Amino acid sequence: MFARTKRLLLRPGWAEDAGALAQAIGDLAVARNLARVPHPYGVDDARGFLESPHDPLLPRFLAFARTCGAPRLIGGCGISRSETGALELGYWIARPYWGLGFATEAGRAVMRVARATGLKDIGAHHMIDNPASGNVLRKLGFRFTGQVQRRHSIGRGADVDCLIFEQGEEGPMARDSAPELYLDALPPQALAA
Repeated sequence: MFARTKRLLLRPGWAEDAGALAQAIGDLAVARNLARVPHPYGVDDARGFLESPHDPLLPRFLAFARTCGAPRLIGGCGISRSETGALELGYWIARPYWGLGFATEAGRAVMRVARATGLKDIGAHHMIDNPASGNVLRKLGFRFTGQVQRRHSIGRGADVDCLIFEQGEEGPMARDSAPELYLDALPPQALAA
């Protein structure tokens, strides 16, 4: 399974991606916002991930910026099963590419694949101190459920409060109660939306 957007090529990870994957996701600023990624993260961790079995019916992509030359790994996006078996959207973007809309673009592509393959009731979550991820989820049409759950972050080595989202209709950012939980972390222009 592959997906393409205006700026991205999303494809499964291959063995030769291990070095680039380790470098991109190995940044503590990236790993600390992910539940299942250890820090430090090396080439052996990347190889283990790339070789790990996963449900072939669930999209799991690395995201590459489409350039005039060789594509450049900038992140990853996919749908996986949580510990309870529920479907969850997950994504990450390497720090040099933060704030450029790549997470939203990759998320839209993955959600299109999910709809095309009949996947429904997809949830998502983000750590309470990562409001940018909440903005991505709202742009993708997810809605805050009002629930805050403690989830373990391997990269942080600790349990972290996470805001729980449910799948809604894709569209502009919806106004919901989640921003009140981290008002001090949001820029003023985000509160006016």
